[in-house]
Amino acid sequence: MIGLKSTLNVIDNSGALLIECVNVLKQKVNNGWGSVGDEIVCIVKRARPVSAAAQASTTAVKVRRGDVRRAVIVRTKKSVRRPDGRFIRFDDNAAVLLNNKREMLGTRIGGVVSADLRMKGWGKIVSLAPKVCSSATPFQQKPDRPLFRLFDATTTVVYYIPILISTIEFHGSSTSYLMCGPDV
Repeated sequence: MIGLKSTLNVIDNSGALLIECVNVLKQKVNNGWGSVGDEIVCIVKRARPVSAAAQASTTAVKVRRGDVRRAVIVRTKKSVRRPDGRFIRFDDNAAVLLNNKREMLGTRIGGVVSADLRMKGWGKIVSLAPKVCSSATPFQQKPDRPLFRLFDATTTVVYYIPILISTIEFHGSSTSYLMCGPDV
């Protein structure tokens, strides 16, 4: 759940590193809280430093500290329930910056994004992401261990599943490892 004054990491190459939410742009549901796939208005709190030589080039950094921009939420710490009953959460809150035409400001995305973005109309972000947490085939799991953790280089994804635990398929590189057990 992302609301006023929430901070998010920026996972694209637009030049911003950390943003702060000032408004959630969506219908009047959920009382002003945003989730994966929702658009927000944010302020750039921390950006990559720019040298004088790099500022004159055509590939200059697109944002600076203090800029007011729009962004779409791609990961949340708050667990989100999927239609099949699974709950998914990430280690951090993350977003991708947008321009006024609702197009991505950066050209690359670094890190895992949720597959729920595709259902909310952000297919371009999903297609550019190196890893996507998507649905997969189920397998039987003991009911006393309803939890497992996926270890990744940048982000940990935790699924809470009442009876069945599903495996995870990543569309991208296969550098992730799966560890089962209650020691999360």
